[in-house]
Amino acid sequence: MNDRIPYDQQLARLLIKPLTRTPLHANHLTTLNLLLGLAAATLFAFCIEKLAWLAALLFMLAVFTDHMDGELARAKNQGSDFGYRYDYIAGATAYTLLFIAIGYGLYSASGQVVMLVLGLLAGLSNPVILMLRMRTEDKFGRVAVQHPAMGGFEIEDFIYLIGPITWLLGIRWFFLPFALGTLGYLLWTIVKYSGKPGG
Repeated sequence: MNDRIPYDQQLARLLIKPLTRTPLHANHLTTLNLLLGLAAATLFAFCIEKLAWLAALLFMLAVFTDHMDGELARAKNQGSDFGYRYDYIAGATAYTLLFIAIGYGLYSASGQVVMLVLGLLAGLSNPVILMLRMRTEDKFGRVAVQHPAMGGFEIEDFIYLIGPITWLLGIRWFFLPFALGTLGYLLWTIVKYSGKPGG
C-alpha cells in the first residue's frame, strides 16, 4: 500500500487553506465539481469540433475540484455521510456524462455509430463501478476500495491527460483508449469486488 499523498491532493490541500476562513461548505465545491462536469459534457456533445479544448479544460478543473471538496471538509470538520456519498455520486455522474457526451459528439461530427455505442458503454460502466465500490466499502471499509497508486500518482490521475491529449492530438485520441480502459476497469472491478467474501 502506498501511503504517499497524491500530488493533486497535496495541491488541493494547499489551495483550500484560504477557503477555511470563509462560509464556503465542502458540499458547495462538490456542486461546483458537478456543474463543471456538466458544462464539459455539454460542450463535448454539441460543440466538439470547435470547443473540445475548452471542454477538456473544464473537465480537468472538475476532477481537481473533486479533491478540493474533501480537503475542505477535513479542514473545516464538515465531513458527513451525506457529503461523502454526494461527492461519490457527483464524480461518477461527471464521468458517465463525459463518455456519453464525447461519444455523441464524435458520432454527430463523423456519423460513426461505433463512437456513440462506445460512449454509451463506457459512460454507463461508471454507475455499475460506483455501485460495486460503494457496496464493497460499506462491508469492508474505505481501505478496501482505495485506488492503486505509485509514488505521488493514483491510477485515476490519468484522467488529467484529457487536456494535453485533446490539445495536442484531438479528442478522439483521448476517447478511444480511455473509453476502452473504462470498460476494462469495469471488468477488473467486477472480478475484484465480486470475489470478496460476502460480495
